[in-house]
Order: sequence, then C-alpha cells, then structure tokens
Amino acid sequence: MLPGALNVTQVVWFSARGIYTQLPGAQSSRQRQSHFILPFGWIAGEYLVPGALLVARMPPQSGATVGEPEPGSGIGQFFTWEEIGLRTGKGNAKEERWLVINRKVYDVSQFFRRHPGGMSVISHYAGQDATDAFTAFHKDEALVRKYMSSLLIGELAPDQPSCEPTKNEMLIHDFRELHSTVKRMGLLKTSFPFFIFMFLHAFLLDIASWLIIWYFGNSWVPFFLGVAAFTTAQIQYGFLQHDLGHVSVFQKPKWNRLAHLFVAGILKGGPPSWWKHMHNQHHAKPNCFRKDPDLNMHPLLFSLGKTLSLELGQKKKKYMPYQHQHKYFVLLAPMTFVVFVQLIIFRFSITRRKWVELILTVTYNIRVCLMFIPLMGFKSFMAYYWLSRFLESNWFLWVSQMNHIPMNIDYDQNLDWVSAQLAATCDVDQSWFNDWYTGHLNFQIEHHLFPTMPRHNYCKVAPLVKSLCAKHGIRYQCKTLPTAFADILHTLKESGECWQDAYFH
Repeated sequence: MLPGALNVTQVVWFSARGIYTQLPGAQSSRQRQSHFILPFGWIAGEYLVPGALLVARMPPQSGATVGEPEPGSGIGQFFTWEEIGLRTGKGNAKEERWLVINRKVYDVSQFFRRHPGGMSVISHYAGQDATDAFTAFHKDEALVRKYMSSLLIGELAPDQPSCEPTKNEMLIHDFRELHSTVKRMGLLKTSFPFFIFMFLHAFLLDIASWLIIWYFGNSWVPFFLGVAAFTTAQIQYGFLQHDLGHVSVFQKPKWNRLAHLFVAGILKGGPPSWWKHMHNQHHAKPNCFRKDPDLNMHPLLFSLGKTLSLELGQKKKKYMPYQHQHKYFVLLAPMTFVVFVQLIIFRFSITRRKWVELILTVTYNIRVCLMFIPLMGFKSFMAYYWLSRFLESNWFLWVSQMNHIPMNIDYDQNLDWVSAQLAATCDVDQSWFNDWYTGHLNFQIEHHLFPTMPRHNYCKVAPLVKSLCAKHGIRYQCKTLPTAFADILHTLKESGECWQDAYFH
C-alpha cells in the first residue's frame, strides 16, 4: 500500500471547474479546503484502482488557519451556500460579509464601506448570490473585475448549485441568456440624438420660465405659466439625471458621472452621490423593507403592504391614522417629500464630506435666486419656487409610486433577480405622452431588469421580457395610467384597513 493512499469509498466530485474529494470524516468545506488532487496513472494496490486519483494532504500555510481563508487567496477554497448564508453582517457574524458572483466567493467585510455604488447596496447582498445584480449595475464588468481579485476568497464547491437552492435555476439561466441577447441586439447602446433632444427641451423650458416673467411681468397668468414651465423643466432634468445616474447615456462611466454632477448639481440642485446611495438600494432590493429606502415612510407616515401593516397592527403601534392614509396621501406625501429632500441633501453632503457637490447645490440655489428675485421680489419668488417644488414633488411621487406601492411589499425573501423585480414592479401602457410624462418609467419592469439600458430601448426589449415571464408563469402587469394612479390609493386603503383590523382586534 502506498503512503497516503485513500480508500476508494471516499466521495469524488467532478465539475467543469475542477475536481476535489471529501475525505472520510470530513464534515464541511473547511475540512475539504486543505486537500488537492493529483491525476495518477495505472497504480495497482489494495486501495487504488486503475486511473484513480491520488489525494495528497497539504499542511496549512504558516499564519493561516484551515477553513479561515485569507482575502485575495481564493485558490482551492470551496464553500457551501450554508456557510455563505451565515456571512450576512448580522447576528453572530456581524463583522463578516460574503457574497457570490459567478460562483466566486468574495469577502466584502471591509470593502463595502468603500464601494463606489454605496456601502448599503452591496451589504444588502451579503450572504447571497449577487451575480445578476452585479451584471445589472456594472456596465463595464471587465474594468470592475480588475479591482475584485483582492476580495476573492474562493468559490462554490462543485457539488453546490450556481444559485441558492431555493431559487429557480432555469429562470436564472434563461434570463442570463436574455441578457446576452439584449447585448448582441445593441439594446444597451445609446442614441445620442434622443438624449440631446431630452436635454434641450428641458433647458428651453427652464429658459422659458424666466422669459415669461421677464417679458409679461408678475401678474397671475404669467406667474402660473412660469411655474408650469419651471416645474416641467425640473422634472425633465430629474429624468435626465436619472439616466446619467444609471450610466445609460454615455458608454464610459466617467462621462456619465461628470454629466450627472452637472445636471444634478447645477441644473437640479442636489448631490448625485446621495441619489446614487438611495436609488441603487431601491433597485437592488425593491419593495424590501429595511433595504429599499423608498419604504422609509413606513411606519411614521404610512402603513405599506399587507404583511407590514398586519405586523404593525399586531404590535399595537400607531403613528398616524392609517385607516385614512389614502385620503391624506395626496397632500402629506409631497409636502413631506419637499421638506425632507431639501434638508437631507445638505446633511448628506456635509456628513459625507461631499464638498464639490455641496458647492454645486449652493450654486444652483444662488442661480435660481439671481434669475427670479430681481424680477419679482423675494416674497413672490418664495411662492413661485416652493409652489414649483410642491408640484414637482407631486409629479415625481405619483409617477414613481404607481409602479411600486400597489405591488408586493415585504421583508427581503432573497428571490432571484427576475422574480424580485417582477414582484415589486409593474408597467403602464405605452404612448408618446406616457413615455414623456413618466420619463419612460412606464416601462418600470424593463428598467428594473436592465437598469443601465437607455430608456428609448425599453419598448424594444418589452416583448422579450413578456415571453420570458410567460414561459416561467410569472405575472407581467401592465395598466393604463389612470388605473395605475388609482391603484396607489386603493392599495393604501387596503393596507390601512389591514392595520386597523389587526390593531383593534
């Protein structure tokens, strides 16, 4: 018998990524990590058969503990989904955050604080497969991967599926095929004339809002016409900065960031990093309480979703008369949003030390004051400005929430990318008005599945998404614009009644 030879009853795994064994008595991947396999030829013996594999034992490297991988090594380290699922940054593993991308396991325990897309969005995927989210958010994957090697600690064991066992692997495979098809069709490429037109029409409306007051004076009719032009310009600037924030205008992320800084800061009056911090979380985990900041109005102002409303009622918590929330949403939501945004953008810029963005935000406010105060005086300008902000807030809230509030709202269920986005979003019928009025966010499903896709291509990918949903029995919802607006109030009424029943009974 050869020294170190093993009994053939040991389990051997074969995969396209490699071969490894589990020794008798090995209970986890941590015990498997210290073994490597050598191909061996024809060896005769009591314990070896022709063509067998000779397994050698490797001693741990000095200073390292078997099963406790060093960041950046990533060679020969194998993990199970059970082990990865424990590294969520919570509970007994508060300091550990692991995630999986294309079967590779990355330790982001330290990196998440330096993540360019925001520390929260990457933390939301700790302990989970983040492959499709990674692909969706990063337009230049090759560039990003250069910085990932130092975070690599290993990969999934060959006996482990490519996604968590609770997810639909066929759906994931078909969506990744669809994503490849979308790239081959050129649907991730930009039409510059489209975005030039969108910028120019917003810019002309911005200029028109000043010209109306300058030429016609400050009487009632020009006042409200100016408010309408200014409000429309600001909301269209908002849609444009949304495009830039999603890296969907220019091919290189650098140019999107610079243009985003200009549009969001000088033309819109807000820090783009704050928008990125909030909005990326929303896309990563839409309608997931504690992870989607769009749900932060629960429970202080509104009780959202039947599950959360039932929980709130059973805990006997009441911050507002939620049974009437469908009545006060129209006024309270936009008024609160205006105040919240104006306060938080300055707080965020100062606490995060985003001095350039703070200067641009202040520059915007100075610009607007210099444009209008000499023409109408300070008091009239205050009425003009805050009325415009209130109307813009209404416009934004109804457009953004018509796709989400009526959908499922719950804690994170760790669904696959397609199921998570379809459960939290719906579409609104296409028309030239709907496209313009919503900034093409009437295609909310397509936008959430492909966040870096230029919005003028949503209508082209929609039939492919519908086919994918039909194949896998996933509900694809599309409504008229009035129905979508009405569903906001209907859903708020239902969740308010759900809270009321649980609270009083």
